Amino acid sequence: MKSFFMIQKRPRCGQLLSSGPHRMSDSDSAGRKLLSVDFEIFGHVQGVCFRMYTESEGLRRGLVGWVKNTCSGTVVGQVQGPAEKVEDMKVWLSKEGSPSSRITRASFTNQRNIDKLELSGFKTRF
Repeated sequence: MKSFFMIQKRPRCGQLLSSGPHRMSDSDSAGRKLLSVDFEIFGHVQGVCFRMYTESEGLRRGLVGWVKNTCSGTVVGQVQGPAEKVEDMKVWLSKEGSPSSRITRASFTNQRNIDKLELSGFKTRF
């Protein structure tokens, strides 16, 4: 029997994430409008597991992409997938983020329609 302290609602910072059953393949996206968008998130977004939560949220939504910290204290990345899921992820990135983050601004650039996914999985880059 699991004790109360063994049950976790959210992954801890640094905990390995699994892509699980939410991986998106090209066949999953057949016939759907696909988008690609670059993002940069400003505020208190480093040292608060923002990348880990972004990766987890992207996988949960069935998106592909990448995320990384910058030397200037922001977080940048790219998201690809069905248009409605990408739009939902943009809201999550600009309003929610990781529990300890404080987002002051989110910038989305280079949004474009794509014919097929150009990335696979959702990864943290260093």
